[in-house]
Amino acid sequence: MTEKLFQPAKLGAIEIRNRIAMAPLTRNRADDVTGEVGEMHVDYYRQRAGAGLIITEATQISPEGKGYIQTPGIHTEGQVAAWRRVTDAVHAAGGKIVCQLWHVGRISHTSLQPEGQAPVAPSALNAGVKTFTQKGFEETSTPRALELTEIPRLVADYAHAAQMAKAAGFDGVEVHGANGYLLDQFLKTGSNQRQDTYGGSTENRARLLLEVMEAVTKVWGPGRVGLRLSPFSPANGATDADPQEMATYLVRQLNSLDLAYLHLVEGATGGSRELAEGHSVAALRDLFTGPYMGNNGYDRDMALEAVESGAVDVVAIGRPFIANPDLVERFERAAPLNEGDQSSWYGGDRTGYTDYPTLEEQEKAA
Repeated sequence: MTEKLFQPAKLGAIEIRNRIAMAPLTRNRADDVTGEVGEMHVDYYRQRAGAGLIITEATQISPEGKGYIQTPGIHTEGQVAAWRRVTDAVHAAGGKIVCQLWHVGRISHTSLQPEGQAPVAPSALNAGVKTFTQKGFEETSTPRALELTEIPRLVADYAHAAQMAKAAGFDGVEVHGANGYLLDQFLKTGSNQRQDTYGGSTENRARLLLEVMEAVTKVWGPGRVGLRLSPFSPANGATDADPQEMATYLVRQLNSLDLAYLHLVEGATGGSRELAEGHSVAALRDLFTGPYMGNNGYDRDMALEAVESGAVDVVAIGRPFIANPDLVERFERAAPLNEGDQSSWYGGDRTGYTDYPTLEEQEKAA
């Protein structure tokens, strides 16, 4: 009998052929001027269409949302046309793909911003981390606090990007509310010191994210919008006095939106799954009434057990997909995995991007 991990499922209105999602992976290979993906992106995503669902690399909703060189956008006609080639290729290979909508907030540098302006954030607090610029890794620039009058424009930027993603042929979108980027910055007390209706209380700090989710859901309709959160992760300097309280409040509010799924980083992003006392992913999963996607360090055995037990509906796996375009087949056959070359993770050409062999290719060469 086929294990549940490899059986079809539905994420809201999105039908998937197995319960393994390819997590979003920033690879820094888009055109740095236009923000457009190219032919190698078409091949890269097509190769990985065996995933039940592909979540694209984080894709900025506006020029202001950019925080790293060579990251793609989804806010111009050229970007839409370029992504359309990707979605067509994935669909032709039988896959499903959603676009992750991203605004980095303060995780940026003036050299990456329109006219060299300061990045924007809930409050004028430097993240104290580094970002990837033309000069290599540089300290993030100190942001300016968004004016209250700018918030509607920001929500409109998300809605516009969602509309552009629809035009590009995606099956849905995932809103990036995790890892210390803009929406997460509003959620967390360590980065949000506002005194207006978007700061202070749990309800106020959650307001922007919920307004964005409502706007994006209006564009796409029910069952085609996902959300990624990392309530317990300190990534990019994002810290919170009571993350369980915030996450609990958010999940209760999100239940009314009929989301495709909730995608949680379980622990520290790319790090430990251990949680402090009083912090519980399971409690959040139990509260959420829609499909739940778990992420963080899953290997084959963990994925099989988590799906079989019902702890997750879908497992999102990131880095192993870099070196294993046919990761689902390798998991299904309990086959060994290719080792990835970390030196080619960020930036570069097709080397370390589209040249990893599949199991079938390796068997033919043997």
